Amino acid sequence: MDKKKNFILVIILVGLLSQLYTDFQILNLKFSLSAVAFSVFLYIYSEINPILLGVSSGLSLGLFRMLFYIIDGGTFKTGIFEIFPEVIFYTAYGTIFYIFSKPFSKLSISQMFFTILGSDFLSNIVEVCIRIGIKAFLADLYIIKDLIVVAIIRAGMAILVITLLKYYKMFLIKEEHEERYKKLLWLTSRLNMEVYRMRENIDYTQNTMSNAYELFLKINNNEDKESWANRSLEISKEVHEIQKGYEQLLEDIEEILANRIDDNGMDFHELALILKENLEAEINSQNKDITLDFNLGKDFHTEKQYYLISVLTNIIMNSIDSIEYKGKIVFTHKVSDKDHLFIIEDNGCGIKIEEILHIFSPGYSTKMDYKTGKTNKGLGLSIAKSIVEVYLKGDISVFSEKDEGTTFEISIPIVEIE
Repeated sequence: MDKKKNFILVIILVGLLSQLYTDFQILNLKFSLSAVAFSVFLYIYSEINPILLGVSSGLSLGLFRMLFYIIDGGTFKTGIFEIFPEVIFYTAYGTIFYIFSKPFSKLSISQMFFTILGSDFLSNIVEVCIRIGIKAFLADLYIIKDLIVVAIIRAGMAILVITLLKYYKMFLIKEEHEERYKKLLWLTSRLNMEVYRMRENIDYTQNTMSNAYELFLKINNNEDKESWANRSLEISKEVHEIQKGYEQLLEDIEEILANRIDDNGMDFHELALILKENLEAEINSQNKDITLDFNLGKDFHTEKQYYLISVLTNIIMNSIDSIEYKGKIVFTHKVSDKDHLFIIEDNGCGIKIEEILHIFSPGYSTKMDYKTGKTNKGLGLSIAKSIVEVYLKGDISVFSEKDEGTTFEISIPIVEIE
């Protein structure tokens, strides 16, 4: 929906800005700010096909020009002949821009300048040829010089606007990050207090377990029978207090997280950047040689960023654990009509067929450190599955082959996270 709105907005603005122009020495050739705006829009909305944008912008310009031309007393027939070449200008511009920019995944500022310059100049050549024929260039070579000057000026103006927009965006991001940092400090201090309370509860739990074990020994040895009932009651009270303590902890932590760092959510591409940076740091800390590739689809805004990053972190960490030393993990995001699809592929040790049915069970683990005898806690995938199904109303599936690798696919309805 955002892409459609942006598309409509762009072609309307191009049409309106086409009314701000200056006449050139060549018959009926006009230079307007709409060409500058069009170049800026091509950079900002890179997800929109330049050819489609060029054709639509040309038609929008033609409609607005025709409207004002007729209001000024012109005839429709005459207007068609005067305005049609300008429609072709934007069609040619979008096509040439597409050809020049196609080899690059994303244009740098310098590449953008020369792409705009070439697109503007060649499109003006096409327009002039339609208006007065190619013989005009042979008769007056200064026309080419003037068209180059105009292209340089408009390309410079477009790059200036793009640069200012980039700096303005950086300023907004800096302010946003400072605000998040303040809230993060507050959140961390609150959570530290809860961690201290949890440690106290752990000590209390250990003491209760010791009392229960002492009672077991007495019962097992048939000693001090008269104290069994009272000791059992005391242990029951202690367990009840532990339960109340953790219930209160849970309420307090939920209250803290309810007032989370960013109540307005965040863009998925920003989330993915944070995720990748942290996972690469984790890979380095484990001294592994793992390539982490992120292929991101259309960006979107979500208020469920914490659920999403928890799920993706757990699953990608599982992939990291499955690779002994060297390997590759590919994260791919796609968007369909109804769902967001997140795919995590690795070339790790894989999972046996008989184990796949159990990997989402709490406590189940296929990993063991044979040096220490410790196993993975086995909660990551269980938690990830619960979050996906309960809180995001999605589905998670796994495909794996022993010693070949594993693929996790997560499907979440658009309405749940956008």
